[in-house]
Amino acid sequence: MAINIVEEVQKKMGYEPLQKIDPNTQEPLTTEVFTSPASAIAQAAIPAILAAIYEKSKTVEDVDDIMRVRNSTDYLPTLYGDNAPRAVQSVATYSKVSVSEAKQAMQQIAIAALQVIHTEVKDTNHEAVTVFMKGQRDNILHYLPASLQMGKLLDDNTIDDRTNKMEGPVSGLMHTIEKIFSDVK
Repeated sequence: MAINIVEEVQKKMGYEPLQKIDPNTQEPLTTEVFTSPASAIAQAAIPAILAAIYEKSKTVEDVDDIMRVRNSTDYLPTLYGDNAPRAVQSVATYSKVSVSEAKQAMQQIAIAALQVIHTEVKDTNHEAVTVFMKGQRDNILHYLPASLQMGKLLDDNTIDDRTNKMEGPVSGLMHTIEKIFSDVK
């Protein structure tokens, strides 16, 4: 059975469970205020980091970059390129914490996420990582707050599209069809 990478990273980091994003409001489903700054950082940073890893999993060179770097002191430039400062600022603003706190949390989450990938994907070649991350896309998007504008930062507007956050039988069927056609080259 496939894991939910968002939940695995959240557990590994010891954060409270994340809240799914309502596709209509683009905000967390529950109206409860985050119980701590750490839970707000987790809500923003975990799916933001995983969205960047998902984007990086699309090309051989990028998969090699993220899978070979195991002890980096700063994964964020590898994941976001020149947009790393903007990504950190976006998470900091959403979480209402300092940029340095957001950057530190994002770095730790990136390490944890890559550890989960290394554990789950036994053969870390490009194809295995790509297939694994493609299977995690919906899990990631269901938790990604649209206000972070990660799609814009990662140059993939489908990430911020609210239809990707919808669930249910019809949406599930449409996501399945979308996956089939995205695999056709």
